[in-house]
Amino acid sequence: MDFATIAGVLLAFGLVIQAMASGGGLGGFIDVPSIGIVFGGTTGVLLMNFPFKKVTGVFKVCMQTVMFKLNSPIEEIGRIVEYANLARREGLLALEDKLQAVDDAFFSKGIQLVIDGFPVETVRDIMELEADWQYQRHAAGKKILDAAGAMAPAFGMVGTLVGLVKMLANLSDPSQIGGGMAVALLTTLYGAMAANMVAIPLAGKLEVRAKEEALLRDLMIEGIVAIQSGEKPQLIKEKLKSFLPPNQREAIEA
Repeated sequence: MDFATIAGVLLAFGLVIQAMASGGGLGGFIDVPSIGIVFGGTTGVLLMNFPFKKVTGVFKVCMQTVMFKLNSPIEEIGRIVEYANLARREGLLALEDKLQAVDDAFFSKGIQLVIDGFPVETVRDIMELEADWQYQRHAAGKKILDAAGAMAPAFGMVGTLVGLVKMLANLSDPSQIGGGMAVALLTTLYGAMAANMVAIPLAGKLEVRAKEEALLRDLMIEGIVAIQSGEKPQLIKEKLKSFLPPNQREAIEA
């Protein structure tokens, strides 16, 4: 679970809600037509721009980004070196007993390809295609969130214009001015909150997580191919240390 994302959501929304409540309650900040314009309009335009499955799937990708925790590169290097030692002592088939304890489908698939005796280049090609597909899925999710971040404020402005038109059309009736002004201001607020407190931050976190996952996949590919090639565990460890920043390389030795 990504506690930084959860803490950020609680902090951002908590402070805004507290500011709203301190001014006389939250009731004045709730307007159904404004919500419909911003969230309904944004969803509708997303469906116009992207396939239905892509739009609905972005919620799943976001949840995985927040809830799923990747292993650190240091942990993966340790596991790969352990597998290399086992394969060197007992042969590649001995790795099959380890597969039940592997919770990463990508790593498990790579080891299974090695056990099944596929050539080194075939294993590399299959795993690189799998890694590229996973990266493209995250990139598609980020693109949708970026679009939502751009569209939500635009629909906030649309709502503002609608509210102003309603207000100006009813200047002779003071009872209608308040409703028009509420729609005008609250749609701008909702659009800004949807973009800057949800869509844009999630898109940024998705990009960061995609790059972290891509680095980890590349590390796994190099490690698994090295195991299949029969390289010495110490050599594999030295090769994989190149994926780490200098300040983390000492942790491998520790």
